[in-house]
Amino acid sequence: MFALKSGQGEEGGAVRPSRFGASFSADHFVLPRWLRRPARLVTRLCSGEYTPPRYSATIATAILLASSSLYGAWLGGQIPVAVQSVTARLGFAVDQVRVAGNTETSEIDILDRLQLDGWTSLVGFDADLARQRITDLPWVKAASVRKIYPDTLEVRVEERKPFAVWQHGSQLAVVERGGNVIVPFASSRQATLPLVIGYGAAEDAPDFVDKVRRYPELASRVKGFIRIAERRWDLRLENGITIKLPEGDVDQALAEVLKLDREEGLLSRDIASVDLRLDDRLVVGLTPEAVVRRTAALAEQAKAAKKKSGKNI
Repeated sequence: MFALKSGQGEEGGAVRPSRFGASFSADHFVLPRWLRRPARLVTRLCSGEYTPPRYSATIATAILLASSSLYGAWLGGQIPVAVQSVTARLGFAVDQVRVAGNTETSEIDILDRLQLDGWTSLVGFDADLARQRITDLPWVKAASVRKIYPDTLEVRVEERKPFAVWQHGSQLAVVERGGNVIVPFASSRQATLPLVIGYGAAEDAPDFVDKVRRYPELASRVKGFIRIAERRWDLRLENGITIKLPEGDVDQALAEVLKLDREEGLLSRDIASVDLRLDDRLVVGLTPEAVVRRTAALAEQAKAAKKKSGKNI
């Protein structure tokens, strides 16, 4: 039995210890104000002075069962499913999807990452999780997913920019300007990109390709940029000629080969290579056919000279 006394009449006006608003003494204590009404109700129930309302036990049992069911559904993850189902039938089912910003990424791949089932509700749809799944697509650099009530999703993507096709061994891959691989090369749409060849070429190509592009007469004829031992570059022209560039002073070497081409048509001749690696000379390599023709021409010249000398004798 609780004693609800203020203790004002206690002899001597001694100060009683208190905690949480309740005063205590050796023989009784005073409940805080917010507990007094419940305490009185419990006291009346225990003494038989209070009669519960009719059907109160049934109501309490129903509340207990309902609470247990809701708690179990929450633990089992059924509440979100129920919310999705109810709100979808109330007119919030996703009916339209707007996709913008995609060129290399197909809309089918984007829709697949949204994981819509025909009755997906906009209310319970996790836009941030869908955005993360779309960002995992190889061409997608960034994405946003916005819910437009009552039934529309808007997807905007920012795609990676291809810089070159990188050949390493027998494999081809589309790479970004920084050298990161985007996807394996499999589309003719990337066939016009510069072809960079060799170990380290993907990372080192941007500056070199930009430098060659400052010479349009030559750049338009380049078929491949070949990285040699991660130190220097060769240029493979579309007619098969290889220009071997030095490690340093590439601009001077390019200017020299272009001057010879303008004056003597160097890059239109039947040659295999132009070697600019030596500071004091330029070495031209002949094709096998040109070597045969040159050997035959030299032999004819020698025969003619011998015949001429015989006549003079």
